[in-house]
Amino acid sequence: MDSCSSRAGAYAELHCISNYSFLHGASHPEELVARAAELGYAALAITDECSLAGVVRAHQEAKRHDLKLIIGTEIRLADGPCLVLLARNRRGYAQLCRLITRGRRRADKGQYELYRADVEQGLEDCLALLLPRWPQEVWAGWFRDCFGERGWLALGLLREGRDEALLEQARRLSECHALPLVAVGHVLMHRRGRRVLRDLLTAIRHGCSIDALGWRALANGERHLRSRDDLAMLYPGECMEQTLKIAECCNFSLDELAYEYPDDVTPPGSSAQEYLRQLVREGMRRRWPEACPEKVARQIEHELELIAELDYAAYFLTVWDIVAFARQRGILCQGRGSAANSAVCYCLGITEVDPARMNLLFERFISRERGEPPDIDVDFEHERREEVIQYIYEKYGRQRAALAATVISYRPRSALRDVGKALGLSAGQLEQLAQAASGWRSYREVRGEWLREAGFDSDSPRMKMLLWLVNELQGFPRHLSQHVGGFVISRSGLDELVPVENAAMPERTIIQWDKDDLEALGLLKVDVLALGMLSAIRRSLVMLDRELQDIPAEDPEVYEMICRADTVGVFQIESRAQMSMLPRLRPRNFYDLVIEVAIMRPGPIQGDMVHPYLRRRQGQEPVDYPSEEVRAVLERTLGVPIFQEQVIRLTQVAAGFSPGEADQIRRSMAAWKRRGGMDVWERKLMDGMRKRGYPEAYAKRIFRQIQGFGDYGFPESHAASFALLVYVSAWIKCHHPAVFACALLNSQPMGFYAPAQLVRDAREHGVEVLPADVQYSNWNCHLESGALRLGLRMIKGLSRSGAERLVAGRRKDGFSDVEQLAARANIGSAVLKALAAADALASLESDRHRANWAVAGVEARRPLLESAPVHEDKPDLPMPDEASQVLADYRHLGLSLRRHPLALLRPELGRLRFLPAEEVGRRPAGLMVRTAGLVLSRQRPGKGNALFITLEDETGVLNLIVWKHLAERQRQVLLKARLLGVWAEIQRAEAVQHLIVRRLYDYNHLLGELPLHSRDFR
Repeated sequence: MDSCSSRAGAYAELHCISNYSFLHGASHPEELVARAAELGYAALAITDECSLAGVVRAHQEAKRHDLKLIIGTEIRLADGPCLVLLARNRRGYAQLCRLITRGRRRADKGQYELYRADVEQGLEDCLALLLPRWPQEVWAGWFRDCFGERGWLALGLLREGRDEALLEQARRLSECHALPLVAVGHVLMHRRGRRVLRDLLTAIRHGCSIDALGWRALANGERHLRSRDDLAMLYPGECMEQTLKIAECCNFSLDELAYEYPDDVTPPGSSAQEYLRQLVREGMRRRWPEACPEKVARQIEHELELIAELDYAAYFLTVWDIVAFARQRGILCQGRGSAANSAVCYCLGITEVDPARMNLLFERFISRERGEPPDIDVDFEHERREEVIQYIYEKYGRQRAALAATVISYRPRSALRDVGKALGLSAGQLEQLAQAASGWRSYREVRGEWLREAGFDSDSPRMKMLLWLVNELQGFPRHLSQHVGGFVISRSGLDELVPVENAAMPERTIIQWDKDDLEALGLLKVDVLALGMLSAIRRSLVMLDRELQDIPAEDPEVYEMICRADTVGVFQIESRAQMSMLPRLRPRNFYDLVIEVAIMRPGPIQGDMVHPYLRRRQGQEPVDYPSEEVRAVLERTLGVPIFQEQVIRLTQVAAGFSPGEADQIRRSMAAWKRRGGMDVWERKLMDGMRKRGYPEAYAKRIFRQIQGFGDYGFPESHAASFALLVYVSAWIKCHHPAVFACALLNSQPMGFYAPAQLVRDAREHGVEVLPADVQYSNWNCHLESGALRLGLRMIKGLSRSGAERLVAGRRKDGFSDVEQLAARANIGSAVLKALAAADALASLESDRHRANWAVAGVEARRPLLESAPVHEDKPDLPMPDEASQVLADYRHLGLSLRRHPLALLRPELGRLRFLPAEEVGRRPAGLMVRTAGLVLSRQRPGKGNALFITLEDETGVLNLIVWKHLAERQRQVLLKARLLGVWAEIQRAEAVQHLIVRRLYDYNHLLGELPLHSRDFR
């Protein structure tokens, strides 16, 4: 690029706020960069307030447009003026990061606190602009003393009626303090048309309506990226020239960031690579006591050589150390994702996918051509992951370890609420708007018919404005949150790479970049994730006194149970979509489970891979391979690509892609729907396959399947890691249903089903379930002579500490009455009332009415009368009826061991001609029937044209299919009905039954106050 100063009329914008200054800027960083390039700017500085959260996005866009990007920040000093600081070089960038970190760590999440003393030292490699938001004359002298020749007075002329006065005042100040003037645009948006949106953001920030903004609204639309001709008419030439001088001084690029992996694990006297090789050898002896298979040994050596070449040994040791800590603490964990492609990870105990059983593709994990760090995901028990997180903080310190951020952006519901409030709508109207965007509409453009459906006049000026603003606001970042578990760890200070700030949770810190930013810059991230099923499996193994490796492999009884879709609670295959697939796919071995886990994903579904695979598996369609090379890749999945690794291999063997190019097309799969980019790969794929003699129709089919993976598909290694947990959880359910149910209940919240459904399933498997009772229950559920005793944890409103005091006070002889319970356990009236309401006092009082009476009579005794006997006649209270008992059970326990609610309503449902689920199962396919049930779940997989509803009654479960047109027409009934009636056609094929719904009915009035909560759109 030519020198900035050699370009006539050139200009560099040095003060530009993006929407990563949350609720301040009105344009995305990418929009600002693209517009600056379009206008021919020499450079653009992104200067978000005390933040570098948007600079990676700006950096990537600037590289695409060949625009010079300057990294900076705006700060408001608590005891001084407002400044813009710009990084001149790598040292200056580190100084900015440390300053932002200092300010953010001092304050609560979303705030910062900086003082003059913070900028008076430590910014030697930064340039500074004094902004005119405070009277510049007050601070100009201090500013000159602080920054000297690295300081400028910022001059912003915005056509607000006082430009001449501002210019004159600035010139006097410049001469008085020997500070040069520089032109700035105080930019908040890339185009003038975002002015209304900027005022909306201001209203949201201040919690007021747009009409009440007053002076806080923009005076005009000048705070956008203006043309150079327009700027030249406003600013003196020397002020424009100074922008170029500053731009020439700032030569830092994010590409310069040199990341070093931490190496705190390697013992003295050994290199990281030597120690890694030693651990791998030990792991090989542990995994294969007799001898490591020759093919696997070659794979391990290949991986170790590549790890050494790319200097990744310290990374593997870091993850090994974290996993070793968890194992020492007895915390169940397992690596997954692309890491499961690594035989080295298997030897280190990070993953459990045996490379002897799988066709691994190490290049999916590490690629010489990609030049990026590997990404290892490790799942830990969800209730004990915090121990692992705190270990990482303790080992590396807050200066070297922090969680990655997640950018929380506006979606339809949140945008409707905030925009509606800013336009002056009432709380009731805001709730109507939010409901209009609920359910399957959560990720779509808001439409006028939604507003009409909610009772609004979509043609009114205010509603038109609302609609436009909501759709403009969608996708705007709202705030930073913490990633689910992505840790960034550095060898030296992390705050020299990226600013660190406080998270909302205590004892947590996050960086200002998300996982996409980290991937773009090649920074290490270790995903320390939480998985509820690991907690449930660990609890089960403790009850069974077994280890994970003790679970017998390939048990035919387990696969028979899976083929029957008897999988409520089983990891990954418990959803209704998976349960519908199981009788058709009929898994008979571990690899079938791997396919089952992967095939019911948006990628294979959108790529039209599911039905061809099933037809081939059932012998209804021939299995064809256009070449032996393709056969080698697709033979295990009958010629249909189901896994990402297969797509990568196909591009290599059929189109001649290099391993690095093949991985790049994998990355394009994930991004092509957002920003395109697949055209070049389509041409390359088609040309490569044509040269190798493949038919064009086959090449097009392969490309369509690749595009399908843009909607999310599993790597084979990831599916294999999950399939291990599928099998283990299925084995426990098959052979020890009481243990399985107990472990699931004690690990809540997790999984697809509520405790009511888990308990019902356990009883259907012959498990006796005993109620929660103060005489017998502990905090957790437990097994009692083979039966499952519900724990006190099931009782709503009862704290764990209160329950533990109760258990401790129970002693061996139990409680004689409620008063003794209260005294021994030292529990107050609130706890007693919760126990009585949940019928947990049944062993002391015969029913809820008597229990409530007894609780009401408990009062603290004076010391003198503490041991005096008290006799009080009990009133003759009526027994509660069954309906009120069931209602109270659901209200205070979330389930009932009495009759199902619909068993009580069956006479009324019979009069309405609604058949029970059991009877529907006996009717022939094609028949139209009326049936009803409690809604358990509502789902809309991917972007499909159907919704799947699961109903339950006292006799079984029904699976409904509601086509999109009916769902939209009867949206309110579909979303709000807890007791849903349907008129539907029975569809039955391959032991799978669905009801194709023609009409929906809301019968909530029959339920009264029964509290039910379905699991919707998860």
